[in-house]
Amino acid sequence: MFKKSVSFIVAFLFPVVSSGQEGHLQEVASLRKDVAVEMQYLIAVPQEEPAAEGWPLMLFLHGLGECGNDINRVKKHGPPKLIENGTRFPFVVVSPQCPRGSRWEAWRLSVLLDEVIKRNDIDEERVYITGLSMGGFGTWDLAAYSPERFAAIAPICGGGNTLDGKLLINLPAWVFHGAEDKVVPASFSESMVTAIRRAGGGPKITIYPHTGHDSWTETYENPKLYAWLLKKQRRKNKSRSD
Repeated sequence: MFKKSVSFIVAFLFPVVSSGQEGHLQEVASLRKDVAVEMQYLIAVPQEEPAAEGWPLMLFLHGLGECGNDINRVKKHGPPKLIENGTRFPFVVVSPQCPRGSRWEAWRLSVLLDEVIKRNDIDEERVYITGLSMGGFGTWDLAAYSPERFAAIAPICGGGNTLDGKLLINLPAWVFHGAEDKVVPASFSESMVTAIRRAGGGPKITIYPHTGHDSWTETYENPKLYAWLLKKQRRKNKSRSD
């Protein structure tokens, strides 16, 4: 496992089309705005040779307490912590760091994924997102931003916009929360699951009855989560599936 920093430019071009109607004089104008994306991240690549289609990729989004400019803070919880302690995952694990005072932004994470996929041998049919607390919210947001891109998601003690439920009906989700969470109430996760089910989807949800905000330790130490993720492939997400 090692540290990487990525910096790249995204360009947006918005043409304005003129009308030829008499009496309406319009000029053609355009806007070009360069937006820099700078993001530090951890990446762990399996030592074995990948399958012919490439490695599956798991994007991990940390919580509020790990924001900042010290990348080692990202190793405090979740997959980066487990990797630091010797766990070997059959994924390329990418763990970016969110700057202090910011929140996860879906479009920036999408640019990061584009770059990681370009630089590594990745199976684009098996790209997964997971995150805890603030990262759980980021998982929901990114999934709704581009649901067709991912094979499955696993948000932990987060929440999202219930209006996005209809966008997520074909994206397998396993949702985790602690029933005694006083920081982010379990109703945040339950509302998202209900919205998706009402729209026709079939997400899974696990509520730990005696757990507070830290519902991530038990979740990330459960090998069943990773086995479930690896069974999911994007091209198969054409119908309701948990």
